Formats: sequence, C-alpha cells, structure tokens
Amino acid sequence: MANYAPLDPPPAYEDSQPHPPSSNRTAPIPSPRGPPLHRPPFPLELPALVSLRGKRVILASASPRRRQLLAQIGLTNLEILPSSFAENLSKTLSPFEYVLQTATEKVLSVYKAEIDNTEKGEPALILAADTIVVSHGGTILEKPRSEVEHIRMLSMLRDEGVHRVYTAVAAMRPLESAMDPGYVLHTHVEETRVRFDPNVTDDLILAYVKTRDGADKAGGYGIQTAGVILIERIEGSYDNVVGLPLGQTIKLIEKVMLAEDEMEDQFAQDEDDLI
Repeated sequence: MANYAPLDPPPAYEDSQPHPPSSNRTAPIPSPRGPPLHRPPFPLELPALVSLRGKRVILASASPRRRQLLAQIGLTNLEILPSSFAENLSKTLSPFEYVLQTATEKVLSVYKAEIDNTEKGEPALILAADTIVVSHGGTILEKPRSEVEHIRMLSMLRDEGVHRVYTAVAAMRPLESAMDPGYVLHTHVEETRVRFDPNVTDDLILAYVKTRDGADKAGGYGIQTAGVILIERIEGSYDNVVGLPLGQTIKLIEKVMLAEDEMEDQFAQDEDDLI
C-alpha cells in the first residue's frame, strides 16, 4: 500500500447542493514523461511507532486533516472508526474541560465498542481528538450551518481580533494484563492563539465563504488552505489549528505504548506484597 496522505473531500454545508460542473474546464495536458515520482519519506523509527506496525491502530475521527497529519509520522495504515459519542456536553464547561471531556468520551466510546472484537482482535492503540474555536468573548464556535452564519462568524472573529483554538488529544492502549481499568489513557490539551487580519474586508470574507473552504470546520476557516488569507499571525502550534498537535500526539503515543511494562512490574510487585 502506498503511504500517501488522503486528500480533503470537497466541503459543503449540511443543506447545500453541489455546484454544477463547469463546461469550460479542461483536463491538464500530461507531460510526455509522466508526472515526477515523489517517494514518501521514511517513517519515524521511534520504538513506540515501530511497535505498532502491523497492528490495529484506530483513529476515532473522520477528519481527513488528522489522518494527513498522522501520515506524516508514518501512521498510514489507520482504521477509521468515528466515535458514536453525541458531543453534547454543556457549553457551561470551560473550553479546556469541554474539549478534554469530549476527546476522552470519544476514545472511551470506541474502546468499549472494539475491545471484544472477536473478528479483528482488540486494537493496539486508539487515538481521539476534538478541536474547538473559542471567540474572544468565550463563545465556543461550532461549524457554520449556513452561508449567513458563516459570514457572521468570520466577521466576528475579525472584529474581535484574537481568538483561541483548543485541541484535546486522547491516546489509549488496551492492557494485556488484568489490571483495572483495562487500559492506559493519557490526554493533552493544546492552545493556540490566532489573530485575524483586522484589515480583512467584508468582500474578502464573502469571497472566502463562497469557496466553501471553511464550511466543514469549527470556526469556519481552514488555516492549511485558503483560510490562511484571513490570518495575520498565530501564537503556538500551527498543526493544533489544523486539528492535531502532532508533537504532543507523538509524546502521548510514547507514553501509552511504553507504560505497560512499568505498570505490569508494579502490578506484580503489589501482588508479591500481598502474599
């Protein structure tokens, strides 16, 4: 299987209809020699990542952006099983607690569904994440539900100046031993401050909304695509705004994959102390 990152699907609002194809579009003329061949980079030779090769690694998210980011560290053979968690926590929670609890519930939901999978066997690792955009006034912003709401959302982010993006990551490894609760779970919440360009015009916002680039994203924009034209600067992790702080995710994977031996040694010691 080629280790290529998946492409983003074309975004759309829930109630939108696809645009008709343009009759003026023409296919690009291929080069006589064909496209240049680009070899994907070799995967990271980290012990935790090496130990996962050939095993079930589940991403509890349908986000193609998270899948792309994980592909950059060599996790390309992912099993995509979006969580069934309703994501209906109270907005009275702090943004930190809201995003952390949501990611934790997502990973627990998939764990409960897959731990007794007799056909595929239990997973070696489950990853879940949740990203929210929080306005300067503290409002948690969801994906825009219409073009009107999309324009209003981006105008507010521009007028308020700085907003925050939080991503919570949960990494879980089921334990082979009988130790309670049956898994190792570690989490992390990353915060990035994003400042929109105050000189962005209403016309530019409207033009961006018409591209539908941000229609499927919390906050209504994508920093890794055309939404970058709205942004003046960020403070913190870029890939956190995309949807997954990759450096911290690697650290979580290492913690859960290398923790079981230490836990089993402690478990055996505790058993000996009881004898």
